[in-house]
Amino acid sequence: MTAAADSHDLIRVQGARENNLKDVSVELPKRRLTVFTGVSGSGKSSLVFGTIAAESQRMINETYSAFVQGFMPSLARPDVDVLEGLTTAIIVDQERMGANARSTVGTVTDANAMLRILFSRLGQPHIGSPQAFSFNIPSVTGRGAITVGGKTESREFTQLGGMCPRCEGMGSVSDIDLTQLFDDSKSLAEGAITIPGYTADGWAVRIIGSSGFVPADKPIREFTEQERKDFLYKEPVKVKIERINMTYEGLVPKVQKSMLSKDVDAMQPHIRAFVERAVTFAICPECGGTRLSEGARSSKIAGISIADACAMQITDLSDWVRGLDEPSVRPLLKNLQHLLDSFVDIGLGYLSLDRPSGTLSGGEAQRTKMIRHLGSSLTDVTYVFDEPTVGLHPHDIQRMNELLLQLRDKGNTVLVVEHKPEAIAIADHVVDLGPRAGSAGGEVVFEGTVEELRASDTLTGRHLDDRARLKETVRTPKGALEVRGASEHNLQGVDVDIPLGVLVVVTGVAGSGKSSLIHGSVALRDGVVSVDQGAIRGSRRSNPATYTGMLEPIRKAFAKANGVKPALFSANSEGACPNCNGAGVIYTDLGVMAGVSTVCEVCEGKRFDESVLEYHLGGRDISEVLAMPVTEAEEFFASGEAKLPAAHAILQRLSDVGLGYLTIGQPLTTLSGGERQRLKLATHMAEKGGVYVLDEPTTGLHLADVEQLLGLLDRLVDAGKSVIVIEHHQAVMAHADWIIDLGPGAGHDGGRLVFEGTPADLVAARSTLTGEHLARYVGA
Repeated sequence: MTAAADSHDLIRVQGARENNLKDVSVELPKRRLTVFTGVSGSGKSSLVFGTIAAESQRMINETYSAFVQGFMPSLARPDVDVLEGLTTAIIVDQERMGANARSTVGTVTDANAMLRILFSRLGQPHIGSPQAFSFNIPSVTGRGAITVGGKTESREFTQLGGMCPRCEGMGSVSDIDLTQLFDDSKSLAEGAITIPGYTADGWAVRIIGSSGFVPADKPIREFTEQERKDFLYKEPVKVKIERINMTYEGLVPKVQKSMLSKDVDAMQPHIRAFVERAVTFAICPECGGTRLSEGARSSKIAGISIADACAMQITDLSDWVRGLDEPSVRPLLKNLQHLLDSFVDIGLGYLSLDRPSGTLSGGEAQRTKMIRHLGSSLTDVTYVFDEPTVGLHPHDIQRMNELLLQLRDKGNTVLVVEHKPEAIAIADHVVDLGPRAGSAGGEVVFEGTVEELRASDTLTGRHLDDRARLKETVRTPKGALEVRGASEHNLQGVDVDIPLGVLVVVTGVAGSGKSSLIHGSVALRDGVVSVDQGAIRGSRRSNPATYTGMLEPIRKAFAKANGVKPALFSANSEGACPNCNGAGVIYTDLGVMAGVSTVCEVCEGKRFDESVLEYHLGGRDISEVLAMPVTEAEEFFASGEAKLPAAHAILQRLSDVGLGYLTIGQPLTTLSGGERQRLKLATHMAEKGGVYVLDEPTTGLHLADVEQLLGLLDRLVDAGKSVIVIEHHQAVMAHADWIIDLGPGAGHDGGRLVFEGTPADLVAARSTLTGEHLARYVGA
């Protein structure tokens, strides 16, 4: 007789309405690999991440006590009628790892923790506990109270840390250009300080001027030596200003604490511009950039220090650890060996443990997060992946497929959002969403096997076996960008001439040096517009209209047509609904339980005050305009009373990059990764650059949309631009005028130019991994 417990072999979803989903109902087999397909914006992420994974995580959080839940992020219940058969969901997404300046590949994967224990046990000379090898722990000497036999005594103590005292574990030291901090011909009252946020009437400047150490009305160049010293370098001291206790501190240490302790990439644009202008960073002369103290660097195992080990390529480090035979730490060596082998298995063996985690690409970050799950003993878990093949060469996709199948074969349910045919091919079950994107999507158009998908008439089914053809004729270059002796990261003195006036595709396996070559030697030059994979920073109040600058001319047009102020047509300013402050929703915080957001009953989600909606342009109010899809808005602003060339030009570019289905007022927080990158591309297309650098623009694109992207790239080149694309997609390679292939492997096995020429020559030669895969793809 079959036990009732064995019948729970499906995850059932009924009536899912999250974002654009239209009452979606699906049944997903457990302990199988299910791939979700469909055009970008069709609702895949809303179903997988926003509904299934979100509810699983919310229900797990509810098993903790109310006290613990108070410290956890509150998750709202997804908009769905029924969710049955859920298991614990582990999300492995493409979110970049935190750009904390102290975070490295070693610290985020526990490899550093294991190495520190290893060196504290086996390192010679022995210098102390694992803390003595941590670049995040300083050495401290002081006195503390200790109770012995009922008596309290004051004793001296020493904590030995591994932090380099000169750079405080950052690996670099900064030198500040004082001329960028202030204008010495002015006094403080006249606005001498030029640091962002330091206005003449602001608190920061008032504290300096009222402290008694520095005169507020004397030009800085006339300060006495003591006044200048106090102004720039004084140690923190308590002062009373307007009967309030405040702390006065010299300008230089204040800037160092408030700005230089943060990662440059995580700063707001205007502060980053100031830091890049005012500060020069150099490798710390004391630790040589290793972040570690002299003591930590002096302790070695078989002639290797922990700094040497962290700087090694992981493939080499794995071999070194394998050669250590020490019975006293055998369990530790076994775990460390498994962790390092997982890096190699997943295709990240070219990294080193001292690589800052903020510099990893989205695909690298996702694979790094996968590592901790590969050796897990957990079964009957639901693993959720967001395009795990992003950033992978066709050669590496096979390895990723094997890892996904391994997770499934251990008895887990694997849900994958994916576009690549090679990854779709291994699915046990396929759910295709569509038929199109945005409001034209959100429905399940197919469920079944891969073979049944091929025979179906859905957009994915029709395009699954698409194969691009090599171009019969290629464009003739109009000059070249010279790169000589490129040696950033793993590049080995690369010399290459990048043709201008044509479509150039840079290829090579992950870690071969593509990004190092292009972003390091080309993207920073004058006249080059670079569109990378960095995330768009924006709140739920930001939308395509505000991000592209389109809302400004629209507000002015509304103001002019109605004879009122433009500020009335901003939901973040005077025109905001007073009940929800222009958010469109009311958020109710329920303490330890999940907060609830409800549509504002005053403005009904329109975000604007009722009086503002009485003003019209072309027969529409501002909320109706923001609710338009890009294609409709493009038509609306093209002619008639609402004719607005500035807005129309931006809308045209949004259509060109395949975002015609987005509504122009849709919050940026609801956009997928691929949509965000194309939004950035549309914004940059207006810039007056002669050379465009694109980093994997096919990320998040459906097979049917790749053709549209190729048309866009052709239009850019035909308009006189030079386009350089870092890409793994074979359809883009086949469409190129010129290919630059780096390799032959990754890390120190790569970094060399292995081919340059036309795609036809690459296919004919088949001398590289890229050539072999491209030849197979085009059927040559």
